[in-house]
Amino acid sequence: MHYWLVMPAAGAGRRFGSAKQFASMGSRSMLEIALQCFAADPQCLGGNIVLASAEPRRDELAAQLPPHFALIEGGAQRADSVINGLRGLKSRAAASDWVLVHDAARPCLSAQDLSRLLASALETSDGALLASPVADTVKQARSVASGQPPLCAATLPRESLWLAQTPQMFRYEPLLSALERARAAGRVPTDEAQAMEWEGIAAQLIEARDSNIKVTNASDLGLAIAILHAREQA
Repeated sequence: MHYWLVMPAAGAGRRFGSAKQFASMGSRSMLEIALQCFAADPQCLGGNIVLASAEPRRDELAAQLPPHFALIEGGAQRADSVINGLRGLKSRAAASDWVLVHDAARPCLSAQDLSRLLASALETSDGALLASPVADTVKQARSVASGQPPLCAATLPRESLWLAQTPQMFRYEPLLSALERARAAGRVPTDEAQAMEWEGIAAQLIEARDSNIKVTNASDLGLAIAILHAREQA
């Protein structure tokens, strides 16, 4: 089992307050920690890290990257950045090669969850993604007057609801084609699995057994650091 990596890291981090992918998590940045799981995996053939075009730390990061990874310029939306990252693999990846897309904002991916995701390739040719089943009661909101909190409109059955994570794993050519067709149609998928769904392809949901949180707000950073520290002490 071998695969390529595309890591979108071009976001401005508006809710975080800065480009969160470069936030310090001890001696390394969030991006470096998120990349380490793949850089240490001999099954990873290499890949592309997608940065904002005006990223001032580009040269600094380039000097630290393993030789089989490259920096690619990002796009306006996350999906555009993933397309750029995939196109940057054209000379290296075969149409049927597996590609994993993983957000730099998820630095807590464990080697065990990555291994379980990769193992799913033995069972499916369509693709798979890490996800977690919804444990809380889910409410559908109803809008009210401006400035007022929404009201509960309904309770949704949670048995069929999952929270999507990354990595998401698909074949190179079908994924690139799905994302390009979505963009040509004016559609913006929130993740790769949605673009594939529009093509009639249903990916396997592989349950994440270790915490794989997405750092969205500044308060999430401390939690991510605590998760990694706890693993080191285990």
